[in-house]
Amino acid sequence: MLFEIEVPTKERFQIIDITKEIQHLVWRSDVTSGIVVVFTKHTTTGLLINENEERLLQDIKAKMKELVPKGAGYGHDSIDSNAHSHIRASLFLSPEIVVPVDEGELLLGTWQRILFVELDGPRHRKVLVKICKC
Repeated sequence: MLFEIEVPTKERFQIIDITKEIQHLVWRSDVTSGIVVVFTKHTTTGLLINENEERLLQDIKAKMKELVPKGAGYGHDSIDSNAHSHIRASLFLSPEIVVPVDEGELLLGTWQRILFVELDGPRHRKVLVKICKC
């Protein structure tokens, strides 16, 4: 089954926990054993699995900003001034993640959450969720 969820962002650089939305789609699909593929359709966003703890999320954002600063003379900035967003997505994130499902539940670790990362907002983003039986 293929679903699409909307992820409206409110900030230029934002990390949003989308785990609950994905879990609800698994329940809706009636897939009890399989995998979930989550895919962002945007080149200045990405996904990761990590802990949703505010200080950690701030640390992740700070390190990305430090390693890939905005306005550092990137060639792509002559088009739309968001090269840093593309580079951060390419170096630190993935457009997709895969999570196993068993007994209708996402098999995430105790602190693991599915996090959507906006790097060029605010915008209305779309994420595809493919739930497959295995």
